[in-house]
Amino acid sequence: MAIKRILVPVDFSKDALNALRYATHLGAALKAELQLLHVVDQTYLATTPELMMANPKLAKLLQEQWQAAEAQLAQVAADLARKGRPLRRLLKRGSAVQIIVDTAKRSGVDLIVMGTHGRTGVAHALIGSVAERVVRMARCPVLTVRYAPRKRQ
Repeated sequence: MAIKRILVPVDFSKDALNALRYATHLGAALKAELQLLHVVDQTYLATTPELMMANPKLAKLLQEQWQAAEAQLAQVAADLARKGRPLRRLLKRGSAVQIIVDTAKRSGVDLIVMGTHGRTGVAHALIGSVAERVVRMARCPVLTVRYAPRKRQ
């Protein structure tokens, strides 16, 4: 199976940027297009449209969140473009897991490469793992990359 399109979801964490570096090298070796995706997950701010219209501060907060994400994504994409990597930049709103899985399906992605925080125990139980849920739901292979700084010996 040829890998022509790689989707790389990024939340700008060390884990995600490490996975992006990995995907960049893999994409270069395979001559695959990278699709860089950031999801502005506003589910924790879920509210009715009426309440949002009544609270202009919430609407402003959501707009500022979108603009900050757009700027960060543009910077990461510009850094990759300077290195000569073809890529497609995607910024979407919604549930991170669902958007990642839907984007992969609609874009005909052959592989998803994403970082994982490696949470365990209570943190994993409370927060869950986006990567774990993407692995379960995606129709294409998912490669998870964990950021693990090397220890000096």
